[in-house]
Amino acid sequence: MTHVLACIDGSAQAAAVCDCAAWASRRLGAPLTLLHVLDQQQYPVSGDLSGIIGLGSREFLLQELATLDERRAKLALEEGRMLLDSARQRAIMAGVAQPECRQRHGDLVETLHELQDETRLLVIGRQGEDSGDAIQHIGSQLESVIRALHRPILVTPGRFAAPQSLMLAFDGSATSRKGVELLTGSPLFRDMPIHLVMVGSETGDAQAQLEAARDRLSASGFEVHIAVRNGDVEPTLHGYQAEHGIDLLVMGAYGHSRIRQFFVGSTTTSMIRTTSTPLLLLR
Repeated sequence: MTHVLACIDGSAQAAAVCDCAAWASRRLGAPLTLLHVLDQQQYPVSGDLSGIIGLGSREFLLQELATLDERRAKLALEEGRMLLDSARQRAIMAGVAQPECRQRHGDLVETLHELQDETRLLVIGRQGEDSGDAIQHIGSQLESVIRALHRPILVTPGRFAAPQSLMLAFDGSATSRKGVELLTGSPLFRDMPIHLVMVGSETGDAQAQLEAARDRLSASGFEVHIAVRNGDVEPTLHGYQAEHGIDLLVMGAYGHSRIRQFFVGSTTTSMIRTTSTPLLLLR
């Protein structure tokens, strides 16, 4: 798990993905890999059309269509190379010494799963190139990627600015405690004020869990703020984030507790869709 892996495509968010990945690569001291996947459904590999011989007048048309598909695939491949080259130059300008470029023909989720063992952090845009222009629309494959990978995933909106503070949605679960350990040991978050926010009733147990997490982070030199807020998870977290000007949200993905459960179903889509800052999802 050594590389920061960035998904580059032809969407308007590709620049933000590149900038975010370059920032993470520098902070982590990890190599940056820029990945472009040519969708095999949109640009399939040309097949053997010998089975159509004997169809008479249709044969010529089918051959022409096959040739056209091959040309489209070649153009898409070249476009992908140009996108990667542009992203590489942008990353170099941002201070990354030797970003690597990879291009694959296949399924995005399957490709990311294959590269999972060498991935330390995945950076991906909220929208892909097929997502349209709607600002709050999310990419059709994003949820599948989140479900399939067991690596931290940093989702970027349309613009990226280096975060100066962060909030961890904390619920006392094993995932959120793991999040505390990640914050403690990762150079990605060094020198950032951290807000630990629990959504739920303000009980003695909740306060004790927050204080234990705060003490763990404080011992590592972080400035830590804790809070318990009542309300629905999504608006409560976004409200606290806006109130305190926090520009990076960290949360666990999947599970059964109140905070983690909202990552199953429509609330996941809503949370990712409505965030205006990078969102780091932990597995």
